[in-house]
Amino acid sequence: MNFLAHLYLSGSDSDVMLGNFIGDFVKGRDLTSTFGAGIAKGIHLHRAIDEFTDHDPVVRKSKNRLRPTYRHYSGVIVDIFYDHFLAANWGVYSQEPLEQYAARVYQLVLEHQSILPERVNQLLPHMMRGNWLVSYAHVDSIQRVLAGMARRATFESKMELATEDLRHHYGEFQAEFDLFFPALKIYSSQWLESNP
Repeated sequence: MNFLAHLYLSGSDSDVMLGNFIGDFVKGRDLTSTFGAGIAKGIHLHRAIDEFTDHDPVVRKSKNRLRPTYRHYSGVIVDIFYDHFLAANWGVYSQEPLEQYAARVYQLVLEHQSILPERVNQLLPHMMRGNWLVSYAHVDSIQRVLAGMARRATFESKMELATEDLRHHYGEFQAEFDLFFPALKIYSSQWLESNP
């Protein structure tokens, strides 16, 4: 799962949303002393979502379709593809318009810039300027995201080519997302309830 899904799965608690948003950029276990209980909970939720996703057989099917070409980058690509399907079908999952939701998220993150990891603060202007959370709904925007990631990858990833796979297997990826995401949503809700 990428930024949009992690945010959505946080529920309505702004601290949990913020922690889940920055989860990929935070290391270690002693998070409460640095961020406070709510944000630390969001970071732990982020890790739980990643763990659940990494071991799901439906997600594995999506990754395996890409693995021959993209190898260990296939998981990163699937995360982006799944954010695309969430954004493109946002009305199925939320009554709040995606543009309004994204604006609320950007405002929340801006209000907490002083405690954000440096890499998040470097990323944020690009994210807001390109309105990534909304633009994920369009395959052309996914192409730009993957091309940018390919430029920053340590090894040759070919991620810039992956939207051709998305277009070619769009129905299969969509079906896998539609099967997987409701299960992840239930898992995330249960995790939040059991970790007050």
